[in-house]
Amino acid sequence: MNRYLKFAILFLVVVLVGTGIYFFSKKSDKHSEMDHQNEVYTCSMHPEIIRDKPGSCPICGMTLVEKVTEDHSEKNDSIDDLLKRTDNFVVGNYETTIAKDTVIRSEISLPGIVTYDLNSAVNISARISGRIEKMYVNYKYQRVTRGQKIFELYSPELLTEQQNFIYLISNDSQNTSIINSAKQKLLLYGMTNNQINALASAKKVNPIIAIYSPANGIITGTEKMANSNISSMSSASSNTETLDIKEGSYVKKGQIVFKLMNTVKVWGVFNILQGNNSLIKTNQSIDITSELDEKNIIYSKINFVETQLNPTDKTNKIRVYLNNENYELPIGARLQGVVQLNSAKAIWLQKQALVSLGEKKIVFVKMDNGFKATAIQTGIEIDDSVQIIGGISAGDTIVKNAQYLIDSESFIKTE
Repeated sequence: MNRYLKFAILFLVVVLVGTGIYFFSKKSDKHSEMDHQNEVYTCSMHPEIIRDKPGSCPICGMTLVEKVTEDHSEKNDSIDDLLKRTDNFVVGNYETTIAKDTVIRSEISLPGIVTYDLNSAVNISARISGRIEKMYVNYKYQRVTRGQKIFELYSPELLTEQQNFIYLISNDSQNTSIINSAKQKLLLYGMTNNQINALASAKKVNPIIAIYSPANGIITGTEKMANSNISSMSSASSNTETLDIKEGSYVKKGQIVFKLMNTVKVWGVFNILQGNNSLIKTNQSIDITSELDEKNIIYSKINFVETQLNPTDKTNKIRVYLNNENYELPIGARLQGVVQLNSAKAIWLQKQALVSLGEKKIVFVKMDNGFKATAIQTGIEIDDSVQIIGGISAGDTIVKNAQYLIDSESFIKTE
């Protein structure tokens, strides 16, 4: 019995030892295979030649040397941030600022100019067709007063109506209704009551009618005649530019002969940059000074804000209606308007903290290992500050001068 037990124990020991030797050899073979896989051979002159066993370089014939590759799958050298594009992630120590949610109170200065109030312009038109016999104004921008004679007009049509009026008062004086109708027609043609009474007394026709200025103002131009070939004098001053209508020119009924501009009521027209047009509202207060007297401040309100953008200088225009009777501002005088702004509470950054990449604007936000480029959405601009409406939050740490973090090559390659 003891003999069989000894053989059983011995057999069990042999099986255990054999099993251990088997698994140890398999593990050694695996390590050997992995070591063999890590052993590669390359040419020292041509590193692109890589073989898994010794030999000669097919290019230069040199003996391949062993190059052991290493497995870095479980290693982390923490240099990923250094390998990122310089316009996306930057490692370094730069001066920073904090994005704050605050309110900026400022003022905006608007350049402007004095122009005519087009709403107060008066058109002097011909009430009857005819030929201009005599001109009493000769140049554009000539000042005229109310009741001043402007020109004299010869009209065959007026001659016929005068003859008809004289015939009626001479041969049918009892027919007052017809006489009044004829008189009314002469009034519509531009004759005055005094002229009609003189015509009835003298009973002598006068086909030439004088046209008088209906208001005070400045002659700014005329409608061009269809048969006029006269061009403006290119070398003459605009203040002495000759009129388009001359003595002997023909005019038609209803045609505008002169445009009379009022200098008592004028406009102050100011330009607003595209980024600031949303800050200006109608009835907003504006303080105005002129180049003639910078100490005299005109306190007024904005009357009209144009919605159409000027494609040339990318500006909008605002109008301020001014009573020029007290200020006596000449047309064309330069103005300076100042509007006080109370902007809404928002995140504000200085302009130098962002970089414009065409349609996209970015800032560099501080991370653990460096600064990451982040796209933002901007709003209005006030002085040197820009409103941030998206992309970052209040409290974020931002590089103070973003241009330092962009080199020229990466800036050009940025999409």
